[in-house]
Amino acid sequence: MPVYMRSLETAVPPTILVQSQARDVFAAQPGLTRLGSRLVSTCFDSAAIDTRYTAVAELSLDAHPENPKFFDPASNRVLSPSTKVRNEIFATEATKLFIEAGKAAVAGAPGLGLEDITHVITVSCTGFFNPGPDYKVVRALGLQPSVQRYHLGFMGCYAAFPALRAARQFCLSDPEAVVLVICAELCSLHVRTSNDPDTIMGSAIFGDGAAATIVTAREPEGPEPVIRLDHFETVLTPVGEEAMAWNIGDEGFEMVLGTYVPHIIEEHITGALEPLLAKEPGLREKPYRDITHWAIHPGGRSILDKVESKLELTPEQLVPARETLREYGNMSSATVLFVLKHMLNRRAAEREERICSMAFGPGLTVETGLFTLVSPDL
Repeated sequence: MPVYMRSLETAVPPTILVQSQARDVFAAQPGLTRLGSRLVSTCFDSAAIDTRYTAVAELSLDAHPENPKFFDPASNRVLSPSTKVRNEIFATEATKLFIEAGKAAVAGAPGLGLEDITHVITVSCTGFFNPGPDYKVVRALGLQPSVQRYHLGFMGCYAAFPALRAARQFCLSDPEAVVLVICAELCSLHVRTSNDPDTIMGSAIFGDGAAATIVTAREPEGPEPVIRLDHFETVLTPVGEEAMAWNIGDEGFEMVLGTYVPHIIEEHITGALEPLLAKEPGLREKPYRDITHWAIHPGGRSILDKVESKLELTPEQLVPARETLREYGNMSSATVLFVLKHMLNRRAAEREERICSMAFGPGLTVETGLFTLVSPDL
């Protein structure tokens, strides 16, 4: 029984971070060593990012807060609020994105309405509160109080895959199920100034955003393209547990993103793909580039470079991932859904085109999915 993503919508907060301006601010922070300042410039300039979005309005150079908590424009200093202060903003601002993206996803699914939603799955690793995002979405959208709710928290950049996999399983168990999946991340809440390379890299690449989709086995209606969810696999690499992590500190969440992560991915990516492509033997023997689309989580430019080189993909196959990175940065779990949205917005050449999708996170965990882009009007 086929299960589809019947709609896919995205949302970002209104404040834009221009990469070159953010670089200059972080490079000028007191306490940076000469090496730290050079690392800031290198990380920001080599990230292949032009703009990102933030839910922290006072991070804008045009903001003039009376009581700044994150950035003081008078002194040009990046401040270090407590985890409590950061999380309070998450509870307010993430809720807005969850609701905005969720409403758009329901509105974008022809033939389905709020009354059809049977399950809600929310995803985030950048904050906590309870009653949580799943509850807020049900209340704000006016869904049935009997809707089944699930929240996947603190998994990291790969978490959209467990959410989609669970949604697919719900639909296979109940053909009438309609699952609303929403990923929302406020990564910018946790930026800070530091001489530590991992912290600098996090400040250079992470942004905020949300994406939502409707997953159901009900047959699509209308001419708009949809994505069929065919197979999922999870692989833990034998190394890398210390290379990527996400910890809670006194002044926000602390990212560990070791410089060796792209090399670990390069070394183990083909092995991670083997169990996925084994689901369809006809794909296993073909060159990777014969799969039309590659929805790769853009964890960073170097990761995309390694994936493209190792799998011998064409530059065109990495355009959706690179464009997402350039326009939005790394939004953790929501990012791969932005990449898939990019593919939905492009004109397909055939009625059915395959998509291989991947995301990476703490562990080191590699989540993979094999999908089909279906264009009913062709």
